[in-house]
Amino acid sequence: MFEILLLNFLFLLFPVLTVVIFFENRANPYNGKVLVLMSAITMSLCIAKPIQLEMGFIFDLRYVPFIIVALFGGYRSVFPLFVILNIYRFYVGGEGMTQSFLFSTVVFVLVPLLSKSFIKLNSKRRIIWASVISGLTMGCYLIILALIMGKLEGQFWNLTLVALITHVGFMCILMILMEQIIANIKNRERILQSERLNVVSELAASVSHEIRNPLTVTSGFLQLLSKSTTITPQEKGYVDLSLLELNRAEKIVTDYLSLAKPQSENMVYANLQAEAEYTKDIITPYAIIHKVEVEYSFNNTLNKNYDKNQIQQCFINLYKNGIEAMKEKGGGTLSITISERKQNIIIRIGDTGIGMTKEEISRLGKPYYSTKEEGTGLGMLMVYSTVNKVKGVIEVESEKGKGTTFTISIPAS
Repeated sequence: MFEILLLNFLFLLFPVLTVVIFFENRANPYNGKVLVLMSAITMSLCIAKPIQLEMGFIFDLRYVPFIIVALFGGYRSVFPLFVILNIYRFYVGGEGMTQSFLFSTVVFVLVPLLSKSFIKLNSKRRIIWASVISGLTMGCYLIILALIMGKLEGQFWNLTLVALITHVGFMCILMILMEQIIANIKNRERILQSERLNVVSELAASVSHEIRNPLTVTSGFLQLLSKSTTITPQEKGYVDLSLLELNRAEKIVTDYLSLAKPQSENMVYANLQAEAEYTKDIITPYAIIHKVEVEYSFNNTLNKNYDKNQIQQCFINLYKNGIEAMKEKGGGTLSITISERKQNIIIRIGDTGIGMTKEEISRLGKPYYSTKEEGTGLGMLMVYSTVNKVKGVIEVESEKGKGTTFTISIPAS
């Protein structure tokens, strides 16, 4: 039995090892389909090589990969596994085919219902809940088996103990490995993003100062020229147009400068309330114009060192993006909530706009990427840069047609 147990554990490790070796460093849209295929192979191998106890009872681990795919992928991902499981079970034959089909149908209907809530949990709770669900699934299976058998003997209770420990134990180990892979991917992306932002900040600081000097001189001479009485109205129009373009160039340079390191004269030690309320008041008229209602809530006592100008610009960029995302829908609600959780300041900015795809979310904060046709991407780059400087983390939840929520977690000083 011990050899078969180890063999089944190797089957369950097959998708995890494949991801680590071949797919961990690749962002490929087909990765999900490959994982479902590998899970189907694992499930079939578990059915083909069941665990047989000395007392004569047989059980397998088919529902371990089934539950993992159902929790992480929902109905769409687990449906192929449901079909393959039942086709293979009917192919194997023997007693209990009908009961197996009915039980797998119940699991297929109920477990994916928890998918959305499960994904929102933190790593530790996902491990616990996946293990609990695996134990409950096997427990229900054993209860049904007990009802069919009628008379229960000591051997059945031995089966119950071994089956429950095996399912919960293997599920727990697999979830720990999977959560560690997910954490590694997130940490690597966070480090790459941090390095990318540091490079951009250094370039912005050095280049912007050099560009500003000739812009200031040129702007001064053009202003003097516009006051001259010897130029024609047409020429004055050209000068005014040139000044407007210089002002626009100055604004772009200012956006670049906001990516630079925090300025000592702007540093404060506070709880973000002044900056949040100031930026809310600034953006409210813009929201009213676009028929957007602003909901604001502040409940934070934790303090942090930060550059107040950069934080204000960060808030304004997020508010403005949220409002513009609702323009196409004729209005909506912009919710701003600042609270505390343990030793972290939690900032949630949500809208009911057009939403984004997963691909668009993954590219947010990259230089010169914007979801708006006229956008430069500098606004979101500045947001990610500012949050990175205060050691914060940004999480984005979005659904096409329903809206987007930015959750920023900043550790308190």
